[in-house]
Parts: sequence; structure tokens; C-alpha cells
Amino acid sequence: MSEDRPSDNAAVPETGDDTAAPATDAADETKLAGRRRLPLLLIIAAVLFGLDLLTKCLAVALIEPGESVPIIGDFARFTLVRNPGAAFSMATGMTWLLTLIAVAVVIGVIRIGRTLRSLWWAIGLGMVLGGALGNLVDRFFRSPGPLQGHVVDFVAIGWWPVFNVADSAIVCGAILLVALTVFGFEPDGTRSGRKNTSEESA
Repeated sequence: MSEDRPSDNAAVPETGDDTAAPATDAADETKLAGRRRLPLLLIIAAVLFGLDLLTKCLAVALIEPGESVPIIGDFARFTLVRNPGAAFSMATGMTWLLTLIAVAVVIGVIRIGRTLRSLWWAIGLGMVLGGALGNLVDRFFRSPGPLQGHVVDFVAIGWWPVFNVADSAIVCGAILLVALTVFGFEPDGTRSGRKNTSEESA
């Protein structure tokens, strides 16, 4: 008599769950990494926002309009200026539009920050966010009124237009982001050059 033997096909395990698991793990890692960078972005933004607000309050309280307080001779000085325009006194006739752009920048940075994995991108975006919030508060709460408020500028260096902490944060953050883009550093923590090399070798 022949013995009953189990069919070879019956011993083959199902592979559906095995293929789905790596994708799930990768998604979880991406979410966790995004959470690690968003707090850093918000902390940098909060520190710069607080510093900008504090220095503006001190400038308004201690410096008279039109007064020039020398720091390093005539090269660097404190001068109180009410700026209706953008950073470094640009676009002075479009205050309301600049306010809406600043709101869009804040929303965009926060949306990007939710999935951010790069440390340097978090630093750059945090600087831009902190500066945008600092000047946005002036737009809403300083005279002559909401969406038309004039930004407080008080630092004058050489021939450079008068600026504030928020302006410096925005410009330095933007320079950092441009440099990261030029050198191929992506917001997700990868580098485009290395990514392309690995794909070609595969």
C-alpha cells in the first residue's frame, strides 16, 4: 500500500504579509523621523520669534524716532525706522500683499515640516518661520492697522538698509536652503547625487 504524503504545494507559505511588512515599516520610520525634525523646527522658530519681539520692544522703548545710537562709530548703529515694505525696505507700497505672502510662507513651512527628515532643512526652515512670524505680528498689530502695520527696523550697518532680527533670520535661512538645494541635500534627509549613483549601480 502506498502511504499518503502531504502535497508539496500545501507546505508553501503565503507571502502576501511578507511583502506588505517592509512598506509599513518604511512608512512608520518616515513618520517618526518627521516628528523628530518638526519639534526642532518649531523650537528654532520660537526662539527667533521671541528674540525679535523682545528686541523690537526694547528699540521702541529706548530709541527715539530719527535718533541714531552709534555702536561701532558710524559703521554700525541703532536707528528706529517704521518699514511698510518687505525685508530691507523693499516693496514699500504693497504692505497688504506682503502680509498675505508671509501668511502663506508660515503655512507652507509648517506643512513641509510635518514630513521633514533633514536636520539642516529643519534649521533653515525654522529660521524662515521665526522671521516670518516676527514681522507678521507687526503687520497685524502695529499702526496703521491690520494687514497694513509697519515693521520695526532698528539695526543699521554701513550702506545696508535698516533691518531687524526677523529680517536677518529670513535672509540667513533662505541662503541656507538655497545652499542645501544647490549641493543636493533633500528635505527627506537624502542627497540627490548619492541617490542617483545608487540607482545606476542597481
